[in-house]
Amino acid sequence: MADLVIRGAVVVDGTGAPRRRADVTVTDGLIDTVGGPGEHLGARRTIDADGLVLAPGFIDMHTHSDLRLLVEPAHPSRITQGVTCEVLGQDGLSYAPVDDTTLPALRRQLAGWNGDPDGFEWTWRTVGEYLDRLDTGTAVNTCYLVPHGSVRMLAMGWDDRPPTEAELDRMRTLVAQGLAEGAVGLSSGLSYPPGMYAGTAELAALCAVVAAAGGFHAPHQRSYGAGALEGYAEMIAISRASGCPLHLTHATMNFEVNRGRAGELLALVDAALAEGLDVTLDSYPYLPGSTTLAALLPGWAAAGGPDATLARLGDPAARERIRTALEETGSDGCHGVTADWHTVQVSGVGDPALAALVGRTVAEVAAADGTTGTEAFLDLLRRDRLATTILQHVGDEANVRAVMRHPAHTVGSDGLLVGDRPHPRAWGTFARYLGHYGRDEGVLTLEEAIARMTGRPARRLRLHRRGVVRPGHHADLVLLDPATVRDTATFDHPRRPAAGIAHVWVNGTAVLADGRPTGALPGRTLRRTADGTRAR
Repeated sequence: MADLVIRGAVVVDGTGAPRRRADVTVTDGLIDTVGGPGEHLGARRTIDADGLVLAPGFIDMHTHSDLRLLVEPAHPSRITQGVTCEVLGQDGLSYAPVDDTTLPALRRQLAGWNGDPDGFEWTWRTVGEYLDRLDTGTAVNTCYLVPHGSVRMLAMGWDDRPPTEAELDRMRTLVAQGLAEGAVGLSSGLSYPPGMYAGTAELAALCAVVAAAGGFHAPHQRSYGAGALEGYAEMIAISRASGCPLHLTHATMNFEVNRGRAGELLALVDAALAEGLDVTLDSYPYLPGSTTLAALLPGWAAAGGPDATLARLGDPAARERIRTALEETGSDGCHGVTADWHTVQVSGVGDPALAALVGRTVAEVAAADGTTGTEAFLDLLRRDRLATTILQHVGDEANVRAVMRHPAHTVGSDGLLVGDRPHPRAWGTFARYLGHYGRDEGVLTLEEAIARMTGRPARRLRLHRRGVVRPGHHADLVLLDPATVRDTATFDHPRRPAAGIAHVWVNGTAVLADGRPTGALPGRTLRRTADGTRAR
C-alpha cells in the first residue's frame, strides 16, 4: 500500500511533453507509479486532484535565502509558490567559505540582502559546515554555489588589483574545496566588490577548476546596462576558454540604452550553443530590478571594505569624484549609465529611524531635503551605514518576454526576503509565470512554463532523480489549479502568498496542504558528487 495517491491529476511532467491524466502514488518519499485510474492497490491517504495539475516541484535557480532559511526555515515565500529547491550562494557573495575576519565584513555587506539578526549563531566556516547547518532542517531542498567574491576576500581582501600567483592558487584551492564539499558550481558578482575587481584571466582560471569537478559558472556579469552585451560576451569567452558550463543568471537587458535589444543577447547565446558550448540562463518575470543602494557606487569607492567606503562618503574630494561618475560619466556600479534618481526607489532600510523613506525615490528624498539626487544618495548611504535596499525601475517588457521564450531559459526569482517593502518577486515569481505570462498572456504554454521551472533546471544542476514526474524519482511535487494560479504580491504589499497552489510535497512530505504551510522541514542539501547532485 502506498503512502499517498493523488487521484485523477492532470500530470505535466516537467519534460515539456503534453499533459495527461493519471493517478500518481508516493511511497517512502519516492514516486512509485504514474498510471491510469485504478492501477494501484490503494494508499494510506488519497487526494482527489480532479481538475488540478500535478507537476514536479519548482526549482528556483537564483535566490538570496542563504541566511533567511536558517532564521525562518519554514520558508513560506517559496513553498506557497510551489518551490521545492533553491540555489543559494549567488552573485559571488555568501557566507561560506569565511574566516573570522571576512565573516563580519560579509555580514555588513549582505545585511541589505539577508539582514543580520541579533543572537544568531554563526557555527560554520567552510562550505561543508554551512551545508551541514542547513541540513538541521529546512522546508525546501537547497543547492549551493561557491561565491567568488567571498573566496577573493579570503585570498586577498578587498584590494582592487589582480591576484598574485600565490593568491590565485589560494582561490583555486578554496573553490576546489567547496566543490568537494558539495557545491554545484561557482557564482561571481562582477558589479559588486570585491568580485568586480577580478579580470577575465582570474575567472577563467577558477572556472577551469569548476569544469574539472563537473560544476558550472553562474555569473552576475559586469553590466546589465551600457556594457551588457560586452559583459555577456566576456562570460561566454570564459566558458570557451575554461570548458566550464555557463548559466547566465538573471539574464536581462535593462535601462533605456537596451530597450528592445534582448534579441542581441539571445543571438550571442544561440551562437555559443551552435559552437557546442553549454549555456543556460534564468530570469524573473518583472520589470524593476532590486539590489542595495551601495551597489550603485563606482567600484573604486568600495575598495577596502565597508569602513573604507563610509570614510570616503565623508570626504569632499571623494564625494565629488563619485558625483562625476554618477552624473556625468556613468558609474560601473550603475552599469555604465548615469543615475536617474527618479527610477531608484528605497525598498528597505537598516536604521528604523529612516523607515519614512521607504517607498520614496531618491529624487523625492532629495526634493524634500532641498538637495540634489546624488547628495541625497550619498547622505542616505552614510546615515544607513550602507544597509539600504532599492528597487530600480529600469526594465523593458519586450526584453522580458523575449528572454523567457528562449529554449535555454529557466526561472530564478532573485528575491530578497528582508526589508520593509522588498521586491514582490520573492513571493510571486513562479505563480506570475504560470498565471500572468502563461494562462493570461499566452507567452508560454503550461507545459513550456513548467519545463522551465523543473526538468530544465534539474538537468543544469545534475539533480539525481528530480525535476520530472516519473517512477523512482523523489516526490518533490506541486498540485495547482491552472485556472486560478496567480501572483498576489505587489510592490505595495510584497509578502502576499501566491494563489492557486493547493499542495506541495518535498521528499514526499507535505509542506503545504490545502494552501496552508504545515511547518514540516523535510528539505535536504543536494550536494554535487561524481555522478550527479544528490542528498547526502
